[in-house]
Amino acid sequence: MENPTLADAILDRLVHNAHRIQLTGDSMRKQMANVNVPENPEDSS
Repeated sequence: MENPTLADAILDRLVHNAHRIQLTGDSMRKQMANVNVPENPEDSS
């Protein structure tokens, strides 16, 4: 956004009624990355 005041106002309205959720553990992205890694990279060809 070109206008920082407008961007600040939009963020204030979005965050005003927001709830914060604390998550624990590895992210799904990390879990999926571990699934897609071959056990022996030399044998992947």
